Amino acid sequence: MAGQGTPATALLTKRKIAHSVHPYDVDPDAPNYGALAAAALGVPPERVFKSLVAEVDGALTVAVVPVTGELDLKALAAAVGGKRAALADRAVAERTTGYVRGGISPLGQRKRLPTVLDASALDFPTIYVSAGRRGLQLQLAPADLVSLTQAHVAPVAAGRA
Repeated sequence: MAGQGTPATALLTKRKIAHSVHPYDVDPDAPNYGALAAAALGVPPERVFKSLVAEVDGALTVAVVPVTGELDLKALAAAVGGKRAALADRAVAERTTGYVRGGISPLGQRKRLPTVLDASALDFPTIYVSAGRRGLQLQLAPADLVSLTQAHVAPVAAGRA
């Protein structure tokens, strides 16, 4: 789609991965941004995933979890063989990924980081993740996301229904 190219969409196109791009309008400073994005797209919120950059024992790691819950930091640390995890500083996350908060995609990051995808993603034929810009989501098969990011799949979301 013209004018909507991001490093994430470029990667999917280059690799010939089936995907679709979905623009939407939501105030990026709104609380429950992910749930509002799901509503704007008309999809169940448990199929929309947010990408969070965390630090596990000093190493940056991307966690991809449903917008309906939070990241379980202990579970993330365990999933990558670490002891302690904390959310990364916003400036560090933005500088490392090349994306801004609210638009961090698990794909096409400036520096490839270890990635953990919440196991609930495998419950759906396709999921939605940020395309690399606020107001733009990608829909793709979870297996393709795992393949492209070499993600580890583990239950890392807390507060899921």
